[in-house]
Amino acid sequence: MARTRHVLPGFRLSLGFTITYLSLIVLIPLSMLVWKASTGGWDGVWATITHARVIASLKLSFTTAFTAALVNGFFGLLTAWALERYSFPGRRVLDAMVDLPFALPTAVAGIALVTLYAPNGWIGAWLTQYDIKAAYAPLGITIALVFVGFPFVVRTLQPVIADRARRDGEAFEAGREQ
Repeated sequence: MARTRHVLPGFRLSLGFTITYLSLIVLIPLSMLVWKASTGGWDGVWATITHARVIASLKLSFTTAFTAALVNGFFGLLTAWALERYSFPGRRVLDAMVDLPFALPTAVAGIALVTLYAPNGWIGAWLTQYDIKAAYAPLGITIALVFVGFPFVVRTLQPVIADRARRDGEAFEAGREQ
């Protein structure tokens, strides 16, 4: 029986390594999580899901994520539109600033945001005057989610806006020729 040759040399070895790595890093911890959660049976799972802290954490997570998505959707569309459609001073700086969350490690971004929004931080000191707490509060979580998610929205919408502008330009030129 002849062995089929793969286009990629060492494919089976790399596939085996990938599956082993995936199992060790992702699948085993996930299966332990499910196993531990199900040790009490369905009653234990239901008791855990309906616990007041779990409900509060889910409510906080979904509320802040939804708010951040709305903010990112509006301002991301606005920024992508401005970057694609207009030429203005500082455009390249704004374009580079959009990618800042990609360049920063998550821990560094978190420390920077907490430092800025803490009661003695640059922005937090100003917010404290108005009795607004941002650091370690839902507002701070929303700000962090906006910071992390903003470049994804802008970079996803930019090609769509550029393609739309190209199509509109082609349609306009076709209309002028007739």
